[in-house]
Amino acid sequence: MASDALYIDDRITISGWELTEQFVLAGGPGGQNVNKVSTAVQLFFNIPNSPSLNDRVKTNAVKLAGRRLSKDGVLMIEASRFRSQDRNREDARERLKELILEAAKPPPPPRKKTKPTKGSVERRLKEKSGRSEVKKMRGRPGGGSGE
Repeated sequence: MASDALYIDDRITISGWELTEQFVLAGGPGGQNVNKVSTAVQLFFNIPNSPSLNDRVKTNAVKLAGRRLSKDGVLMIEASRFRSQDRNREDARERLKELILEAAKPPPPPRKKTKPTKGSVERRLKEKSGRSEVKKMRGRPGGGSGE
């Protein structure tokens, strides 16, 4: 179990009991340590059952999580970037924080419909008639009787 709470922003703080950590063997650099010490961290967070997040943030977080989410809605973040357990633990918590901050962003404002200006409509119509004239001139000079 993760002991300390994860502070996201002034409105969201995830309690320590909501986060579960598991340490596993990591691949990659580490010298003799890599086969002996479990330095990689798997951080688990149950998004749908979290009392810390509101419904909109939960829905957005589920969309953002993608393949990192299990069928039960448990998010797993695996961190094995560093050689030490502590740095990997901080990295996993930081990545969870970034995901939740992204999910908590307000929705974009609705698009305002705009009307084309009178000048742009006239330019478009003039361009169309110009193209029409060019295409009319492509015919055969003698009326195109197909001799």
